[in-house]
Order: sequence, then C-alpha cells, then structure tokens
Amino acid sequence: MTNLICQRILLKLSGEALMSEKGGSIDADILKRLAGEIKELCDAGIQVGLVVGGGNILRGAQKASEGLDRVTGDQMGMLATVINALAMQDALEYLGMQVRVMSALKINQVCEDFIRRRAVRHLEKGRVVIFAAGTGNPFFTTDSAASLRAIEINAQLMIKATKVKGVYSADPEKVKDARFYPRLTYDEALDQRLNVMDATALVLCRDNNLPMRVMNIFEQGAIMRLMQGEDIGSLIERGTQA
Repeated sequence: MTNLICQRILLKLSGEALMSEKGGSIDADILKRLAGEIKELCDAGIQVGLVVGGGNILRGAQKASEGLDRVTGDQMGMLATVINALAMQDALEYLGMQVRVMSALKINQVCEDFIRRRAVRHLEKGRVVIFAAGTGNPFFTTDSAASLRAIEINAQLMIKATKVKGVYSADPEKVKDARFYPRLTYDEALDQRLNVMDATALVLCRDNNLPMRVMNIFEQGAIMRLMQGEDIGSLIERGTQA
C-alpha cells in the first residue's frame, strides 16, 4: 500500500485495554479485535513493534503502596507484561502472523531475550515484535519502556492507545469541559502535567525527536486510517527550538 505516513511504528497498549467488562484480566474477544487491527497494519507493509502494560494483572507501584517492597512489586509487574505479551502473541499467530516476544528479563523457555539488532531484523522480515518485561529494571514504567524501545528500533512514530480520543487537560470521563489538545509539544505536556505518559517517557521522546500520537484504541480501524494520513487523536512533537 502506498501513501502511508510511516513504515515502522511502536504501539503502546495499556494492560487495562485487554480487560473484560465483566472483570476478567484478559478478554479473548478484545485480543482478537486488536490482533486483527495489527494484522491489517502488517498486511499494508507497516512494521509493528508492540509494548503491552501489565495493569490488568498487577501494578507494582500500587502493591508497593500497600506495603510490598517496591523492587519486588515492579518485578512482579514485569512478569505480568510477559503474560500479556504471550496472550497477544497467541492471538496474532491464530491469524497466521509471525510474532516474536522479546523480554528484558531472561525467560528463555517462553520468549527471546531482547537484543536490539535481532529485534530490528525481525521487523525487517515482517514479524510483529512484542517487547515484554518493561526495561528490565524497577522504578521504570512500561511507558518509559515503550519510548526506549521505539527509539532503539528507529520507529518513526509511537502510538499510545488509550480509552479516549487523545490528550485532554483533565480526565474527560470525569470533567465534562476538559480541553482537548489536537497538537502540543513535549514541553507543554511536561509543563502542564497532562499525564500523557510519565515524565521519563516524555523526555526520552522529546530528546530523540520521536513524535507520538495519543488516540482511542477502541475506535475500529482508526490506526489504519491514521497511517493513511487521517488526522486522528493528539499529536505530540518536540517543537521548534527558540
């Protein structure tokens, strides 16, 4: 397919995106739908890297606030992302796609170690690469891991998939007149504390000139339309230097 805005992307999904409305941690129907969207991108010739959070299973920071050691809690959260990565791998392979899960932690019996050059080679061969276990270090979120992996694989765009259509001044589900930002700079997002991603993730993207789209993952076909040039969600860029 021609006229695509980029050839390699990093898609960041929250773990909560996989949750069932009935309370289950992983909804098979949601997995199938997301896998179908990713397959459509790959069929169009787009190389896709994927990072999935683990919040549907466990949040390390939350467990730490409940008294668990923070490092232990974060390690548990990293393992939760591996579970989600394997679930997504299975859904994609069911559709006939080639997928590799690459972990920042050594879990050789279930997935590959993350090696940058190998990850890029997988992408060049048309395989979806799912990056699991965050950065492999405590105190870093999967948002930071997504920014890091996007930069390492030379992605042209990072897409953060959310439950709302983009970046707002406040939670639009709670604040009726929250302002929507169709365009903004990383500095504006940081200065206004818009909670797009954690500060580390935003600074990584800013300093490496990686644009980010924030959009609603539950809008059917939206990612493909974005790749075809439609203005969807919110675009965050570094901005011009004074």
